Amino acid sequence: MTIANRRSATLAAVAAAGLLLSGCGVNSIPAKEEAVKAKWADVENQYQRRADLIPNLVATVKGYAAQEKDVLEGVTKARASATQVTVDPTKLSDPAQLAQFEQAQGALGQSLGRLLMTVEKYPELKSNEQFMALQSQLEGTENRIAVARRDYNLAVQDYNTEIRTFPTLITAKVVYGAQPIAPFKATTVNADKAPEVKF
Repeated sequence: MTIANRRSATLAAVAAAGLLLSGCGVNSIPAKEEAVKAKWADVENQYQRRADLIPNLVATVKGYAAQEKDVLEGVTKARASATQVTVDPTKLSDPAQLAQFEQAQGALGQSLGRLLMTVEKYPELKSNEQFMALQSQLEGTENRIAVARRDYNLAVQDYNTEIRTFPTLITAKVVYGAQPIAPFKATTVNADKAPEVKF
């Protein structure tokens, strides 16, 4: 065998090994797992933004809505309990932890819904610029949370598909011991019914 033939054979072997390794998930599985963790951090970030923003806005509006003190205090209490429940990113495969987190966030969402219904009952509050800013910020915050949750679920779907398909399935089980990660699910409390506003 000539030197040129040996070099060609070596290059072919290196190229074949690279192709085999690129298709087995050695790099893609950790990359997708990290993407899931990053998306989870985005979800937590949006919930934290809501937790930080709401008390300041509610305090501003509270002076204009003294007659609805109980509703505003309910939002504050729900916000406090929602910030106490966290999920460790290393335990994202535990649906129970995600359910507990979502339940606390759902309670805060329900309190915010009651607050917004109060606005419909008392139109004079709507004319106040502060209350309109609160309403706008709440809507924007809830939209950001929905987008972050959707992005997290897409990343989870991508990761779970990766660890369940051949040939990466082998690497996922043998090398990483990978487990599927739980996606966010809709809350079951009145999730199938539209909010009802009564006057």
